[in-house]
Amino acid sequence: MTRDPFDFECRVYFEDTDAGGVVYNANYLKFYERARTEFLRALGFEQDELLSKNIVFVVRNITVDFIQAARFNEILLVQTRIEQLKKASLIFKQEIFTRRSDQILAINAALVKVVCVSADHFKPTAIPAEIYSKLTPS
Repeated sequence: MTRDPFDFECRVYFEDTDAGGVVYNANYLKFYERARTEFLRALGFEQDELLSKNIVFVVRNITVDFIQAARFNEILLVQTRIEQLKKASLIFKQEIFTRRSDQILAINAALVKVVCVSADHFKPTAIPAEIYSKLTPS
């Protein structure tokens, strides 16, 4: 799919790091989740409103390639783009970058498969047309 990436910045807090002062591996998933939530928000969709319409997006699968460690107090740029869009699911490609010594460094990259499900039964359901149309590149 061809769509401009969505950029989300966040800072690494002490609570995100391990004893070595680097981001604990599981916390990258939080940065990715926040970026996907902000991506939906930028398109005009709040997750609590979707829930009230019986729609939830759940992660089905994540593959993460850890390239380098992010460090305490760094500003991270999480880029999110849609790699694949289907009737009831989509795959995001997400990458995290930081600036260190005037260089932009890739920290890690992930492919995240997200499935649209009904909130009451957690069964896959079609992505609502108004969301699907905004996910599709123009």
